[in-house]
Amino acid sequence: MKGKITLKQIAKELDVSISTVSKALSDSKEISEETKQKIKAFAELYNYRPNNIALSLQNRKTKTIGILIPEIVHHFFSTVISGIELVANKRGYNVIVGLSNESFTKEIINMEMLANGSIDGFILSISKETLLKQDYHHFTATINQGIPIVMFDRVVAEVACDKVIVDDLNGSVKAVQKLVDTGCRNIAIITTMDYVSVGRLRTQGYIKALEDNKITPNPNLILKLDDSLDLENHLELLENEIRKFFDLNPGIDGVFAVNELYAITAMKVAQKMGFHIPEDIQVIGFTDGVLSKHATPTLTTVSQHGKRIGEQAANLLIDRLQNEDDSYEQYLVSSKPKTDYIKLVIETEIIERDSTK
Repeated sequence: MKGKITLKQIAKELDVSISTVSKALSDSKEISEETKQKIKAFAELYNYRPNNIALSLQNRKTKTIGILIPEIVHHFFSTVISGIELVANKRGYNVIVGLSNESFTKEIINMEMLANGSIDGFILSISKETLLKQDYHHFTATINQGIPIVMFDRVVAEVACDKVIVDDLNGSVKAVQKLVDTGCRNIAIITTMDYVSVGRLRTQGYIKALEDNKITPNPNLILKLDDSLDLENHLELLENEIRKFFDLNPGIDGVFAVNELYAITAMKVAQKMGFHIPEDIQVIGFTDGVLSKHATPTLTTVSQHGKRIGEQAANLLIDRLQNEDDSYEQYLVSSKPKTDYIKLVIETEIIERDSTK
């Protein structure tokens, strides 16, 4: 087999999944001893070396940060990248961006490729498929091999690392409170399935705001969409789901959507049905993207401050890499787990436009 062997090639040769190869090489208890021995033997035969661990700490310094995001088309992720790049360049680092395209397998492949001597650390947001599978072995293995990770936006408690998150719950409370303050009483939410943490927290904020205003949450006014489907490229599916939702709940006078796409599509459907915005139905979306500014009417949003998230994440990672008292170098060679991880919470703000009163 010519060239440097990869996880993907090992998986293909042995007719197993990339995840199985990754777990076997990480000595996961989920993989049988027989399978682990077969995969390890094959990897050794073809001189597979994950993440260049054999390189010295000094030689492994690339002054490059790997960014792994689920999608590039979302305004939020592009603003996070701009924040990361701004801080990284100021502090003497370059960045490489990889896309998981919401795929668990692509996430593993990207991490293996970038970690193999190309980068010093990762800043990443977890793919939806990984969250659905609840399989985070590749993150833990990367950290255990001495490559630090900072997670942002979509994070999980199961992985011990620095994190930068949006205050999703309180941001949603503020959004729904805005609708209540402007006269809405039958407020609906268009959200995701609960396995995506941001959707779950934003739904909790919606319920909390209603209860705080002594409005009993109505399960019929909660539309949970399966966002594992490619709704962005099949907008007619999204429009049909929202139209059915409006048909079943004709009294809706306010809509809180957990992302920009859902909010703008809700406005489009409502207008097609003859409703006037904001006179008949008011709409607020989470995420202040380009579409929000150019929608008709313009969309009131919850701003996540993506650039600030990126700046904070970059500073956290570079601080890990450049700790002045060499504690990071001690961390790399220590068998003791780190416990002083930092979790930063970025506050949100309401950007008022024409879709609310």
